[in-house]
Amino acid sequence: MIADPKLARLEGLFEQMASVIVCYSGGIDSAFVLAVANKVLGDKAVGMTAVSPSLAPFEKEAAEAVARQIGAKHVLVDSHEIDDESYQANNPDRCFHCKSELYRVSAAKSREWGIANVVNGTNADDLGDYRPGLEAAKNAGVRSPLVELGFTKEDVRRGALALGMSIWDKPASACLSSRIPFGTRVTRERLAQIAALEADLRSMGLRQVRVRWHGLDPSNDKALARIEVAKDELVKAFEQKDAIVESGKRYGFSYVTMDLQGYRTGSHNELLVGRSLRVV
Repeated sequence: MIADPKLARLEGLFEQMASVIVCYSGGIDSAFVLAVANKVLGDKAVGMTAVSPSLAPFEKEAAEAVARQIGAKHVLVDSHEIDDESYQANNPDRCFHCKSELYRVSAAKSREWGIANVVNGTNADDLGDYRPGLEAAKNAGVRSPLVELGFTKEDVRRGALALGMSIWDKPASACLSSRIPFGTRVTRERLAQIAALEADLRSMGLRQVRVRWHGLDPSNDKALARIEVAKDELVKAFEQKDAIVESGKRYGFSYVTMDLQGYRTGSHNELLVGRSLRVV
């Protein structure tokens, strides 16, 4: 369990803030921040989830369910990063443009709702990775309570467990655009294709899933699906390989492959010299 003084400092920080919008994706970090903020501030803490083609329907539904479990005020808002040419271009700074849109929306909502602060779920472990979204948060004046108080990912999970949160051990998640290699355009059609196949894979009982989209021919949209699952789920996946291939073909993938290295964070970033995420 997290040491009581550390959790008490987080509660005290929210008391000082008086009112907050939590940029809430439904992942464990932002859910933990929302749970503690709600405990301290009640309706003066609002979880705001940005809905766009890059948010998997599964994640949207999960975010709604967790917010209900927490008892927190939760609002869905539209986000339009997909209309930004800089975002569509999918360069390594894509996340900067996505988060800039998120924080533009959150700033507008903070004025509309009369809320003093906007916070996110960034934790101290995130600071060692290549995350251009952190620069967007800095530019927008968005605070990161977990970073300010030194909460690591392990701290967050222990704290969530102590609060009785059902998702304390939820696997890491990321937006659907992270499945597309840098330099390959992000489109609504590609995001929908990825989301549909990932939904099928989860329905097969696979918990940690990524469908990496790889284009085969610049003149058309033929693609290969490189599927990552947790290493301890590889056997389960191979036992269902025929069903997985069938699903991939149904959603328009020309080839369906399994990555034998298993799931790891940001595998597309492995091709970025000096900017790879940690392999976990």
